[in-house]
Amino acid sequence: MSLISYKNHELYIEEMPLQRIADEYGTPCYVYSKQTIATNWHAYYDALQQSGHAFKINYAVKANSNINILKLLAQMGAGFDVVSGGEIERVLACGAKAKDIVFAGVGKTSAEIARALDLGIYSFHIESEAELLRINDIAQTKNKIAPIAFRVNPNVAANTHAYISTGTKENKFGVDYTKAIDLYLLAKSLSNIKIIGITSHIGSQITSMDPFLSAIDQLLVIIEQLQQHGIILEYIDIGGGLGIRYKDETPPTPQEYVSAVCNKLKDSKLEIHIEPGRSIVANAGLLLTTVEYLKTTGSNHFAIVDAAMNDLMRPALYQSYHDIVAVHESQQSLPEKYAQGFAIVGPICESGDFFALQIKRLLNIKSGDLLAIKDCGAYGFSMSSNYNTRPRCAEVLVNGTQATLIRRRETLEQLLENEQPHDKYAISS
Repeated sequence: MSLISYKNHELYIEEMPLQRIADEYGTPCYVYSKQTIATNWHAYYDALQQSGHAFKINYAVKANSNINILKLLAQMGAGFDVVSGGEIERVLACGAKAKDIVFAGVGKTSAEIARALDLGIYSFHIESEAELLRINDIAQTKNKIAPIAFRVNPNVAANTHAYISTGTKENKFGVDYTKAIDLYLLAKSLSNIKIIGITSHIGSQITSMDPFLSAIDQLLVIIEQLQQHGIILEYIDIGGGLGIRYKDETPPTPQEYVSAVCNKLKDSKLEIHIEPGRSIVANAGLLLTTVEYLKTTGSNHFAIVDAAMNDLMRPALYQSYHDIVAVHESQQSLPEKYAQGFAIVGPICESGDFFALQIKRLLNIKSGDLLAIKDCGAYGFSMSSNYNTRPRCAEVLVNGTQATLIRRRETLEQLLENEQPHDKYAISS
C-alpha cells in the first residue's frame, strides 16, 4: 500500500504536495510516508498475532537507518536486525533497548562484539567457527555469557539478483548446513556461550514463497537433529527478503508470507522471528529531483537531473527499475521528437550514473520540472555516498498534512572538516 498519488494533476504523498516539499527543502530530497510505513508494519504484525504463534519482528536496519524511522518502528514494537556497531548505536539512539537487538554480519570486529556484550543484546547471529571462538573468548574475558544462534546457509537459490542472493554455497554468508550440527556441538562445549536459536537469510527482493519454505525445511531437519543431541532452541529466525512490486513483479503479500511460514511451522513450539526491511519501507519513500537539462546525443534523449548515483545507487549497482513520474502531470501530449522517451541520468562523471537508461521514460518535461523516483524508501539513502564531493541530501517524513525534516542536507563544510590540509604534508618544491 502506497499513499503517493495525483490530485488535480499534482503528485502528493499522503496529504502533502511534493512541490511544497521541494520549495522548502530543495532537491534532491528523500520523502517518506509515515502512514505507509505503519501500514506495512501492521501487515506483518497483525498476521503474526492472528497466527497464535509467539513471534518477534526484527526490522532490518540496513534497509533504511534514519533514527526517526527506527523510533517509529520501535514505538510499534519492533526489534532490530543490525549488521554493524554503527547500526547498534543508531538503534540505541532511537530509544530502543539492547535486548531488542540481534547482531548479524560476517565480519564482526572484536570491538563491536565487546560493545554488544556490554550492552546485553538479545542474540549474536554467528556466521563462522572463527567468529564463534572469538565471541567466546571475549565473553570469557568479560565474565559474560553470549547468547547465540547460527546463521545456516541452506544452499537455496533465492532467484533474485546475484548481488543480493545470500543463501547458496557460493555466497559468503552463514555456515554450511552440512556443518551446522558440528558447530552447534562445539558451541555447546564452550564455557561462555548460550545457544538459543537458529537463523537463515537467503536473499532480498524475493518474489516467490518456494525459496523461503525450502530454507525452513532445511532448518527443521537441523532442529530435529539438535534435539537428539540435547540442544533445545528457543527461536527460529527465517530472515527477511520478501520483495515488493517495482515494475511488474508479483510477490506474496506479507499476510500470504506469514500464513505460509506459520503453516510450515505449525508443529513447532519455537518462537518465530522474521527480519523484514524492504517490504516495510521501500514503497513508503521517493526521491524528489529536479530536471537540470534536456540533451540529445545521437538517437538518445537525456534528462539530466540533480540527483545522482551517490543519492540512489540501486539502478547503477543492480540495474534495478524504479518508476519515475513528473510531479506535475502535463496536459499536453509528448512532442514527436521525444516519442522514444528519455533516459534519466545524473551529473556524476560515470556512464553508470543513471536512473533509467535501457527502459526510456515517456515524460513530457522541461528544465526545472520536478520528478519523483518512486519506491526508494529501502536501500536508497542508506547506500548513499559523497562521490564527486556531493553532500548527501535531506530526508523528510510526511504524516498527513505535516512534513518534518528528519535529516538536514549535508554541507560542503561538513564534508571537508575531517581533512583540512596540514603543513607537515606539504610537498617541498
